[in-house]
Amino acid sequence: MDIVQWLQQHLPPFALDIVRLVIWLLLLMVIFVPLERLFAVNPQKVFRKAFTVDLGYYFLNSLLPKAVLVVPMALIAWALHYVIPHGLHSRVAGLPLWARLAAALVVGEFGFYWGHRWTHEVPFLWRFHAIHHSAEQIDWLVNTRAHPLDIVFVRLCGFVPMIALGLAQPMMGNRVDVVPLLILLLGTLWGFFIHANLRWRFGWLGLLISTPAFHHWHHTNDEHVNKNYASMLPWIDKLFGTWYAPKKQWPTKYGIDGTMAPSLPEQLVQPFLPGERAKFPEKSLDTIS
Repeated sequence: MDIVQWLQQHLPPFALDIVRLVIWLLLLMVIFVPLERLFAVNPQKVFRKAFTVDLGYYFLNSLLPKAVLVVPMALIAWALHYVIPHGLHSRVAGLPLWARLAAALVVGEFGFYWGHRWTHEVPFLWRFHAIHHSAEQIDWLVNTRAHPLDIVFVRLCGFVPMIALGLAQPMMGNRVDVVPLLILLLGTLWGFFIHANLRWRFGWLGLLISTPAFHHWHHTNDEHVNKNYASMLPWIDKLFGTWYAPKKQWPTKYGIDGTMAPSLPEQLVQPFLPGERAKFPEKSLDTIS
């Protein structure tokens, strides 16, 4: 009996999930920590400011949003089942997996783009999304620094059009549709990469796929805020006029102008509270013209 089988037989599901997350965390550290030491944009300590808070978000957001999304996605799929012609979903389901996955990636990215953009343009949504932008030092682990409700909202914005077009089909009887799972996995892994403290640009490929150089400008706290919303396909920002990626410069300042509670529990509650600490700078809420 190998160790995986032993763990599956002797650990409850929740404990097994924690073990898996610890293994993934170690793998991510093995990959990104040496890379960030060798190719850093801004040299900084591995255990930099707020590292432990972001570590808490890593575990929380690897477990909670996935569980929360199950019910709304099932309800949305059920409702759309009576609205969208059945023939469309049947034809799409007959496509090869690679074609459905590629189409889902593009369609979903449009939804993710607008969901993300709305979190910057709608003051109430910004209350939650500001937690992600409050990081003053950027590295791979900042990818997980987000309010769970912020993650759920943006993911729903991406998955609704995928479900509507039949590219993701949660209601497939006894079968599990792997497309949404693959989209989530790919998006999560790419999120770690584009947040990494790496001075990589990829030349002309940077217009086709997002890079750390592209996404770091999304986290800048200067006159160039509210740019680069796409997580994987930056040409969508080109299409909607929110692209900003100078060839040589990097942001000199990250974070937000407002205050952010220091601990994870306080940050989770802060968006719901009135008062000065829950207010954020107007420039972060401006709608891009």
